[in-house]
Amino acid sequence: MDRVDALVIGAGVVGLAVARALAQAGRETIVAEAEPAIGQGVSSRNSEVIHAGLYYAPGSLKARLCVRGKELLYDFCASHGVAHRRCGKLTVANSPAEEQALRGLQDRAEANGVPVEWLDGAQALSLEPALRCLVALHSPSTGIVDSHGFMLALQGDLERAGGMVALGSPVDSARLERRGGLHVVRMADGTELETPVLVNAASLHACALARRFDGLDPQFVPREWFAKGNYYSLSGRAPFTHLIYPAPADAHLGTHLTLDLGGQAKFGPDIEWLDIRTPGEIDWRVDPARADGFYAEVRRYWPALPDGSLQPSYSGVRPKIHGPHEKAPDFRIDGPALHGLPGLVNLFGIESPGLTSSIAIGEHVAALLGG
Repeated sequence: MDRVDALVIGAGVVGLAVARALAQAGRETIVAEAEPAIGQGVSSRNSEVIHAGLYYAPGSLKARLCVRGKELLYDFCASHGVAHRRCGKLTVANSPAEEQALRGLQDRAEANGVPVEWLDGAQALSLEPALRCLVALHSPSTGIVDSHGFMLALQGDLERAGGMVALGSPVDSARLERRGGLHVVRMADGTELETPVLVNAASLHACALARRFDGLDPQFVPREWFAKGNYYSLSGRAPFTHLIYPAPADAHLGTHLTLDLGGQAKFGPDIEWLDIRTPGEIDWRVDPARADGFYAEVRRYWPALPDGSLQPSYSGVRPKIHGPHEKAPDFRIDGPALHGLPGLVNLFGIESPGLTSSIAIGEHVAALLGG
């Protein structure tokens, strides 16, 4: 039976960043990816936003890894020639209740060490004349990135460190060794591979896969939920140079305006909880009828949005580990200290800000595994 120092399941942005960190620490590392190319799941269906770290509870993994990951990501993009732009973001309030929510966001940002600037309506309009708001919170360290270019650069680093990505290689199950021996990973084609280090970064599939890990107590596997986010693109140019977000409500950040690196605007995601149990049941199509809600939301901060200007674009699905009426939990990065299995790390619920946090997640996982 073949053996490898470390096996990472899933070649999305987080799996690639984890594998890069393990390979650079000297481990012979393979990434097993079911699809025929990297980043075909959640990583290719997001806003491509570099988040500043405004929203997350101080001290949480999301807050710490986002703030750390943001700086690592900007440095990585600069050193690897990955297209990105530190365009900044305005989060806007159009009612007293939203202004109060924005004050809470300002406090949380400051607790997380994230620079923000409070703007009155006139100051916000001086930056973005087409905007309507009472007040706004300016986040200068928010940006956008070419997510596919980023993943290709991570793969390049992984390969330079002696690792590799095995495409078209779905993992079926694993037999886990509690006493510090070798875990045996079974591929879908029946072949087996021994490894002392196994990282489950399978995103939408992570919970279901972990249930097929013989030796992992089921209490350590959360239930998965799937929340679809639909995006609409704007026909024509948007009169904005910053990202525009409404004040947050509950766990949903609202229907926001983001820009791609060419300056084209898109709106979304909304949140549509799916009544399904497996990723294979996902319908990725964007329903044109959902546009009505988008027009209403966007016109609260951009009243001049023209009729008929929103086109269905694409959708993503968040790999959630909480239901629609539950409070959003922190990232779950479950290492040996939790489940008692040497060399095993499961990553559950790695939704936003997973892209921003990815290099920091790689660092964190490598540290859990002793470098």
